[in-house]
Amino acid sequence: MKPATESLPSRRNFVRTAVGTAAAASVAASKRPLEPLSPGIKISLQIPADYTDEDLTFAKQLGVDYVSIPGRAGTYEIYAEHKRRVEAAGLKVANMGNSSVHNMPEVTLNLPGRDAKIEEYKQYLRNLAKAGIYYTTYAHMGNGIWSSPPETTRGGARARAFRPETAKGYWAGAVFEPPLSHGRKYTEEELWENYTYFIKQVAPVAEEVGVRIGIHPDDPPVLELAGIPRPIFGTFGGYMRALEIADSPNVGVCLCCGCWLEGGQGMGKDLIGAIREFARLGKLWKVHFRNVSAPLPYFVETFVDNGYFDMKQAMRALVEVDFRGILIADHVPQMVGDRRTGWAYSIGYIKALYDMARSERRKA
Repeated sequence: MKPATESLPSRRNFVRTAVGTAAAASVAASKRPLEPLSPGIKISLQIPADYTDEDLTFAKQLGVDYVSIPGRAGTYEIYAEHKRRVEAAGLKVANMGNSSVHNMPEVTLNLPGRDAKIEEYKQYLRNLAKAGIYYTTYAHMGNGIWSSPPETTRGGARARAFRPETAKGYWAGAVFEPPLSHGRKYTEEELWENYTYFIKQVAPVAEEVGVRIGIHPDDPPVLELAGIPRPIFGTFGGYMRALEIADSPNVGVCLCCGCWLEGGQGMGKDLIGAIREFARLGKLWKVHFRNVSAPLPYFVETFVDNGYFDMKQAMRALVEVDFRGILIADHVPQMVGDRRTGWAYSIGYIKALYDMARSERRKA
């Protein structure tokens, strides 16, 4: 029989175990738990960065409870003032954008200034949380959103288009052109390494402050554009690998239906399948509810009810999976009248689809 002392941990091991347990407890205590999402889809109106009191009144008249606000770099004080102003109008802030830390070539392509941009993004997360805003959308495109000159959709409404032979990339005032937007071709391996470097630094901050990061698909997805492949957020398989790398409860998906429909079969899973799978994983936090004329290589953005996909099916799927996140109209074609006309049409149609899907679900 072994001496009794051999069955006891040594003092050194005991101290090491105690220190490790205390450290783990400290890390856990430093994390802010994710706020549970209340039942129901949060239909939200996108308003301009320089919105007026009339824009807030417009949102109230549409019957939405939330607004989404774009913007550039902002301080905590700026975000807090937006929140105060929106709530004074009887609405809530769904999210506050910051184009300065969205589609960052420095991060996606490992260009000079990468670490400074990552620190800027971390501070953005902290500022949002301090202001009481706990969701943000992030996009990881290295050379912007690619578009051709605008074309028209139903009734001559002006709309974004994409043709490979005339498209250029645009973001925050920058223009990216073929054949090589950044002087050389990048490999998929480089893109994955750069994403990993970024997400491993920002996810812990998101966990610390309790902010959800919903990652937007590449627009357009699938294609290599001007020497930059889009292997990460341009396919379903890329998304799954990216979420696994992040390995964080705070990193999820902003599913843009339009981008997914642009990609078509190249996405590796259809839109309904993507909705169901991301929801099953508990990662579906925001939806951009829009439609396009056809999958790549050429498309025009359309009204929600006259693209190639039946968006009734998308809404039914969202209700089926009990989606509780933010849903916005996006890239709305310009109708006659002022800029609000198309948004009124889209939000009204979306609200009707939501009522339809819920009614069907109750009767099922």
